[in-house]
Amino acid sequence: MPTESPVITSLGTETLPEASFYIPATESTTRARCTMKHDDCFLVLDSYGDIGASPGGPDGLFCCDTRYLSHFEMLINGLQPLLLGSNLSDDNCILSIDLTNPDIYYERRLILPKNLLHVARTAFVWRSTLFHRFAVRNFGAERVQLLLSLTFDNDFADVFEVRGTERARRGTVRCMVEHNQADFVYLGLDGKRRRTSIVFEQTPTHLSPSLASFRLDLEPHKGISLYSTISCDSDEANPPPSFLKSLRCAHRDLKQMIRVGTEIETPNHVFNEILRRATADLAILLTHTPQGHYPYAGVPWYSTTFGRDGLITAMQSLWLDPRIALAVLKRLAAYQATDYDPESDAEPGKILHEMRAGEMAALNEVPFGLYYGSVDSTPLFVLLAGLYVQATGDLDALRSLWPAIDRALAWIDGPGDRDHDGFVEYFKATPRGLSNQGWKDSQDAVFHADGRLAEGPIALAEVQGYVYAAKKLASWCADRLGIAERARQLDTEAALLAARFEDAFWCEEIGTYAIALDGDKQPCRVATSNAGQVLFSGIARRDRAGRVARQLLEPNFFSGWGVRTVPVGEARYNPMSYHNGSVWPHDNAMIAAGLARYGEGRAAARIFQGLFDAATYMDLRRLPELFCGFPRFRGRGPTLYPVACAPQAWASGAFFALMQASLGIEQDPLANVIRFRDPRLPAFLDSVVLRGLKAGTGSVDLSVQRHGDDKISLQILEARGGIEVTASFSG
Repeated sequence: MPTESPVITSLGTETLPEASFYIPATESTTRARCTMKHDDCFLVLDSYGDIGASPGGPDGLFCCDTRYLSHFEMLINGLQPLLLGSNLSDDNCILSIDLTNPDIYYERRLILPKNLLHVARTAFVWRSTLFHRFAVRNFGAERVQLLLSLTFDNDFADVFEVRGTERARRGTVRCMVEHNQADFVYLGLDGKRRRTSIVFEQTPTHLSPSLASFRLDLEPHKGISLYSTISCDSDEANPPPSFLKSLRCAHRDLKQMIRVGTEIETPNHVFNEILRRATADLAILLTHTPQGHYPYAGVPWYSTTFGRDGLITAMQSLWLDPRIALAVLKRLAAYQATDYDPESDAEPGKILHEMRAGEMAALNEVPFGLYYGSVDSTPLFVLLAGLYVQATGDLDALRSLWPAIDRALAWIDGPGDRDHDGFVEYFKATPRGLSNQGWKDSQDAVFHADGRLAEGPIALAEVQGYVYAAKKLASWCADRLGIAERARQLDTEAALLAARFEDAFWCEEIGTYAIALDGDKQPCRVATSNAGQVLFSGIARRDRAGRVARQLLEPNFFSGWGVRTVPVGEARYNPMSYHNGSVWPHDNAMIAAGLARYGEGRAAARIFQGLFDAATYMDLRRLPELFCGFPRFRGRGPTLYPVACAPQAWASGAFFALMQASLGIEQDPLANVIRFRDPRLPAFLDSVVLRGLKAGTGSVDLSVQRHGDDKISLQILEARGGIEVTASFSG
């Protein structure tokens, strides 16, 4: 009789994750990790500045979904140094590490006591190159001779291999060494040649395919600096500039990225730190593409173009810097699907889910070269286009984007509505694709009240809301273009959808909207945060919106840090899961915007307060992609999710969206008017100064002051270009 693991047997196969998309967490990391990025290159290294020196992390230098360096470790006389501290600069440009020597013995005799040598290690990434400086100084009273060694290696692993996907075959790697340089060359199964070049400015005492060592002789209080560059597919005829010149260029590039149209100042110094980090995170995630700077989704797993993530990040930052939105719209329009391709879940008019440039994508070992398995990217594309034009008045952009908008609307009414019932559904066309294709894309994220997984085609609640908002905004855009009949048609379709939605999705017995309709058109009667995003779109009936708002702030939903994706008590609630009980900052920001839309400003302010409180406990004051949904306890911070991306684009944009929702900011460029609808500030903010807030040809600097819990005053500090500012209060 065969034996089976009782744990696996008790789980059941339907709960096992899809291996291609699951990010395993097999062991705890023994050193803290830090991430850095510039354009298509990103770096994961530990607090010592090493790569691959301790287990458990996705360490490496990566470029275009391939790891170009898997190991890089510094040793002093063959021993690991002692860590004094490490700091990432406020602009995310430089990691500075302070190290010292351990006690070093020879034949049981102490020959170098600890803390005599100081190693200031500096690392940054710029233009597909990792730059390193090792400044070694002797603080002892006697001359010191030592061996500083750098061990290195590379595997050219695809990012999906690093995530845990096994491959039957790989290409070949070889290493070539000359006096101050080691080159790793990989000939992939896709026929592409990839090369890592490790160059040392000073010629090492010894250099092999895995080790560079430098014999140093330091007089008392004297020092020396060693430099190295590690380049991905570098141009041999044009080596990277010097360390200091490249560092100045990297700082300059980030400074230009961080410049936004509107600046936010507050008297809360901690919140200012949070905003500075969020701004810097968004800056490094912005990646140069032929269509403009696109916000890549997150480091390390999603450092590439994602449709949904880019669209939502652009919405969050639209009121501050609309250039991001325009770049996102142009790039996604350029890659809009034109044909049916089941292997990539593509259909004409559909907007991209993600794109990958690694070997596994090129060989179709994963379907993500250009993958369209997202049910919400297409309506979100139309939605963002409308919001962009409303905020900027850019009719030239609207005219150029209108064909893509029209094709997206055709997909919504055509292939997106598989059974012609008026709702957009998804059903993966390839077995290798994503089972769930909304933002909650875990395999077990859509389920019935008894815990059964929903079977497709599945119509998600929030997606119908996105379609509603998209058609309302597309109607407005069509009217601006003089297409009156099309405008009336879209407005009528939106109204009909809203009525059908209420009939099909509202569940009186649970007091909220079902998360989805399954393939049999049966509602999944589960309370989830998706209902909050229904409010974001404006499709909900006003009386029902109030009930949803109250439910979202009840203790089973609101952890104290934010709204859980699934509340305590539902069949699949798990505060440590990816989508069934965790807290996602971007989700909370969209919920807060929905609450503010329906006049639930107090509830929106509670979410704002909770996420601020959470950020005060986070490393670098940085909100991660998500964190666990355990309840808040006095004197304790939130529980982290082990493989969350940080930085992550729509987590970085969450506080900007929360600020707009809290103040009710609306920009009318056609009238040169900025409106504040029911503005309020959370308890941790007494005032906010906005500088350079724009509408049309005008801009304004203004101060918003809170007086008690409910009273707000606005003061114009400086107005330019005939700008008009109005404020309205519902009571």
